[in-house]
Amino acid sequence: QEHLVESGGGLVQAGGSLRLSCAASELTFSIYEIAWYRQAPGKQRELLATISSHGTTTYADSVKGRFTISRDNDKKSSYLQVNSLKPEDTAVYYCNAIYAGMRTKYDYWGQGTQVTVSS
Repeated sequence: QEHLVESGGGLVQAGGSLRLSCAASELTFSIYEIAWYRQAPGKQRELLATISSHGTTTYADSVKGRFTISRDNDKKSSYLQVNSLKPEDTAVYYCNAIYAGMRTKYDYWGQGTQVTVSS
């Protein structure tokens, strides 16, 4: 059962933009913190941005000013706008939904969407 499905990746030239989407199902989406990660071949998964259930955002220094995370609770979706893309942004991009309550923790991942940036 897929709780999160990413889309929007593709092949883009350097300097281009993409809007990645993460659609949730079977979740009370509004209570989850959402994070976007990426993983390039041979590298560790890298945290890019987070957005809390209240809309507070954080960004990794490597993408600050170029990437924007957002969410639409009515659509049970999160988005990652990626601008001014560079070849080194090539990776599989994942979304992650986390809820940590007093006694329970839920942690879901999508299958990822490939972003390839050509020079």
